[in-house]
Amino acid sequence: MTRHKTQVWHDYKPQGKPRIGKRHLPWFAVGAGIPFIAMALYALFSGSPQPIESETLPTTTASTTAYQLTGVPLELPGASAGDIPTVQTLSKAIEETPSQAGESITLTVRSGDSMDTLFGRNKLNRGNLAEILALAEAREAMRLVHPGDAINIRHQDGKVLSLNRKIDETHELEVTLADSGQYQSRIIERPLEARVVYAQGIIKNSLFIAGREAGMSDKVTMNLAGIFAWDVDFVLDIREKDEFVVLYEELWQDDERVGDGEILAAEFINNGRTVRAIRYTDETGKSDYFSPDGGSMRKAFIRAPVDFTRISSNFNLKRKHPILNKIRAHKGVDYAAPNGTPIMAAGDGKVIFAGRKSGYGNCIILQHGGNITTLYAHMSKFSKFGRVGKRVNQGQIVGYVGATGLATAPHLHYEYRVNGVHRNPRTVKLPQASPVNAKYRDDFNAKADAMMSQLDMVRQTRMAAVASE
Repeated sequence: MTRHKTQVWHDYKPQGKPRIGKRHLPWFAVGAGIPFIAMALYALFSGSPQPIESETLPTTTASTTAYQLTGVPLELPGASAGDIPTVQTLSKAIEETPSQAGESITLTVRSGDSMDTLFGRNKLNRGNLAEILALAEAREAMRLVHPGDAINIRHQDGKVLSLNRKIDETHELEVTLADSGQYQSRIIERPLEARVVYAQGIIKNSLFIAGREAGMSDKVTMNLAGIFAWDVDFVLDIREKDEFVVLYEELWQDDERVGDGEILAAEFINNGRTVRAIRYTDETGKSDYFSPDGGSMRKAFIRAPVDFTRISSNFNLKRKHPILNKIRAHKGVDYAAPNGTPIMAAGDGKVIFAGRKSGYGNCIILQHGGNITTLYAHMSKFSKFGRVGKRVNQGQIVGYVGATGLATAPHLHYEYRVNGVHRNPRTVKLPQASPVNAKYRDDFNAKADAMMSQLDMVRQTRMAAVASE
C-alpha cells in the first residue's frame, strides 16, 4: 500500500527534548537578549506613555474624567499600589453610588398644625427641627405656617437631610445638612419674568364670559372693571356689542406661567363711548391709572358703594313709600343685596354719625371734603371702622347690608348730599382725584403715547381680521 507523504507525525509517542549543541549557544543568547535591549531603548527615548488605541481596549467613564482601563491597576498620581482601583472595583462603585440619598416627602399644613405637630405626625426627628429653627433665616421663614402650606423634606429614617419651603412668589427657604453635621440655610431668589400680552373681546352676555372667551383670567377681568368703575356701571350700563382691549402682564417663572400681573393699558367702548386708561408709576414708586390726557381714572367717590344685585328703588322725589303707603320723596338709591354684604366708604372721610336713626335703622354718615356727606342706612351691623370720629379711606368696609328700620328686605339705602342738598348718586358729577403731577408730565406723555400706539395697533389688527371674514 502506497503511503502519502505528510508533515503530520504518524507516531504519537512523546519526542525527546531537542539537544542544543555547543555551536548554537551564542546565537541562542543573542536571540534571548534582543527583547530586553529593545525595552531598555524604548524606556530611554520615550518621554511619556503613548495612548492606547481605543479599538484594542475598553474605556470606562467615572464622574467627568475618562480613564482607560485594562483589568490591571491604573497608575494614578500619588496613589500606592494598594489604593489603585481596578475595572471591577470602579464599576461596582459607580453602580452603588445613589443619585440622592433619603426619602422625599411633602408636609401639608392643616388647620391647627404647628411645625412640631407636623414633624411628630410624620415621624421626623424633632431635635432636627430645633436645630433648624436655631438658624435665623429658617426661624423667620417658618415662624408662621398657614393651612395649605407645603414643606418639602428629604430624610433618612426620620433624620432631616434637607428642607425647602416657598416663602412667597420669588423667594424659597432651603435648609441642608452639611458634611460637618450642621444645618445650613439660605434664601433662594426665584425672580418673575413679566411678559406683555393683549386680549380683546366683544360682550354678548356678560363681561366675565367675554373675558374668558378672550383668554383672560377672572382676576384680569375684575381689575379691568375696577379701572373703569368710576366711568362705567358694570351692572346697569353694559350693552351687547360693547368692546374692550387690554394690554396686561403675564408672570412667568422657570419657563412656567404662574399668574397675571398688572394691566398696563386698556380701552372700553360702552354704548358707543370710548374710555381709555394707562397705568403710570412715578419715580417714587406710586402707581395709578390715568386717562391719556393725564387725568385720574379714579374719582373722589365710588358710584355704588356695595356689590349689589339690582337697584330696588331709584332716586325719586315723588315715590310712594312701600310701608307708609303715601307719597314720600326717595332722596337716595336702594341697592338690593344679600344680608351681610360689605358696604364700602364711597370716599375718604370721617364718621360723624354711627347709630340708630328713626326709619333709617342702623345708619352711618360720613363727612367728606367740599361740604359733601354720604349716608348708609338699614345696616345689619357696623364694622370696626364704623365708629364716630374714625377716619376712613375710599373702599374701606364701614358696615354690612341689613333690613333694619323701615325696610321690607335687605338692601343699602345710599344718599349723597352737597351742602345739605340731596343729589342723585347715580347721575351727580363726581369730583376728580388728583391728575398726574406736573413734574412727571413729560415722562407720562412719552409712556402714554407708546401705550396708545399699542392699543391702536391691536384694534387695527382686529378690524382687519373682521373685514377679511
